Order: sequence, then structure tokens, then C-alpha cells
Amino acid sequence: MKILGVIPARYQSSRLPGKPLADILGKPMIWWVYQEAVKCQRLDGCLVATDDERIAAACRQYGMEYCMTSPDHDTPTGRIWEVSTLREADLYLQIMGDEPLIDVRAFDLILPPALPADPYYVAVLTNVMEHPADVIDFSNQKVVTNAAREVLLISRSPIPYPKGTLDFEYEKVTGIQLYSKAALAFYHATPKSALEKAEENDMMRFVENGHTVHAIVSPYKTVSVDTPKDVDIVRELLRQR
Repeated sequence: MKILGVIPARYQSSRLPGKPLADILGKPMIWWVYQEAVKCQRLDGCLVATDDERIAAACRQYGMEYCMTSPDHDTPTGRIWEVSTLREADLYLQIMGDEPLIDVRAFDLILPPALPADPYYVAVLTNVMEHPADVIDFSNQKVVTNAAREVLLISRSPIPYPKGTLDFEYEKVTGIQLYSKAALAFYHATPKSALEKAEENDMMRFVENGHTVHAIVSPYKTVSVDTPKDVDIVRELLRQR
């Protein structure tokens, strides 16, 4: 079983242009992600997938393997699909380039011990949210699963609605996700689904078309960087380390 780690990184961001190159303690943000990811001994390689020469130049400067991809992808999953057509593997681990606080120990939670029987295997790590403000923040994508930990719905709204009880742990999806080669091919060949368009979450394309997405809770918290304020938070947390 061959597993390739892929860090999708695009330069354009509506709220923070050039986000992968944001300076964090003297290094670009994507460097912090890459340095943690390559510690995983179960990966048969790790690379940055980008469409921008400025990010590619940073990869060359800091000795990070990279792959140039089309600028036409509007989702990280689409960019990883292109990598799957260029680099052969059984499973592709998505590691978002805007989560510099990732912990490599989280990878062991999502990587299966053997190749899954389901050819369209998809999985995502989640974090339990501890603060009410995080639950109502639309940038945090909340996930609801069945008893088997299979995703029923991912929404930017606070779901489920706590009408009857507050005894419920809200979870958000993280940037650590796993796809089989066939799952990525299915994703590319299938039009955007209705809920995917509404929520802007590409994993709903699998759920709405009858494919299982496995949700695995991780105790290793991540911080997604979307604004300059987030960069400041990450800088301070890394200083404390």
C-alpha cells in the first residue's frame, strides 16, 4: 500500500492573498506544514501541489518537493485529483497548507493499517469544538455522523440545532483528509452536488452520491489560517512551543 502526502497550496485567497507564504517566525507558513508532515514514516513521499510560481520558488528555497498543477481547480480535492494522475499511489493524504499547527500524530488516526476494501474510500479527521463562538463561526464546517461515524451532513450552520438538549459535542472538519485513487477519479468525473454548492464543502459530493465518508475524531487541535489575525494567533502559539 502506497500513501502519498499532498499539501494543496494556492496563492489567491479572498481574505489573505499569498496565504501559504505568510511569514511565521521567519519561515513561510507552508514550511511549517511540510516539516511536520514529512515526519510521518507511513507516507511514501510528501509534496506541495501548487499553481503559483511564487510558492514553487519557496519550495525550491526550502528544499520542499512540489508539483505544479492547473490554476483552474476551485477546490483542494480537485488539485489532489490532478496529482493522482501524475504520481501513482493507493491513497492520497490531504494536508491543508493553511494549518501550520498540525501534529503528525494525527496522521496515524486516519491512515488505515491496510488498503480499505471500499475502492472509493474517503475519510476526514474532525476536532471537537470547545467554544460556543466557534460553533456559530461559518468558517468552521460542522459535521454530523451516524452511529458508525459515517458523515450524514457537513454544514457551516450550527448543526444539530440544540432544541431539545445541549448535551452534544459539536465537531468541525479539519484539513487532514484521505482519498483513494478511485475516489478522486469519481470526484473529478462527477458534477458538483446541490449541498456542495450551497455549503462550499467538496466532501458532500461523495455523501450526496451515496459514497461513505468516515469521520475520525482527533484530539490534536488545528488552527485554520484565514485572516491576518489567525496568523498572529499561530505565531504566538508556535513561540510558546
